[in-house]
Amino acid sequence: MPRPELRARPRWRQTGNARFPVAALVDDRWWVLRLNSFPDHPLWTLFVDGLPRFDLDEVPPSWGWPADRSAPVLEPGVAGRVLAPVSAFVAYGSEVGQPCHDPFCCG
Repeated sequence: MPRPELRARPRWRQTGNARFPVAALVDDRWWVLRLNSFPDHPLWTLFVDGLPRFDLDEVPPSWGWPADRSAPVLEPGVAGRVLAPVSAFVAYGSEVGQPCHDPFCCG
């Protein structure tokens, strides 16, 4: 599966949500990263406009460090709208209908 996102240069913004801590508007599409229970699962899952794209343990250098606490913060209303399509996908695998139920990593 081609992953053109790996060549992009997103400008991450903090969302205020611990599970979905950052989002970026890239080519008029909202990217959201979910922070997973690493090392039991890949560190991140990328969603684009609410749809899962792929998991990754390391982000490409062009992405910078998404968890940088000095990144600008999205306004709460914007963050709410951006996170609404992914809000049901808190547990790893839930985006593909197979949520992790392990209480030690996803409970």
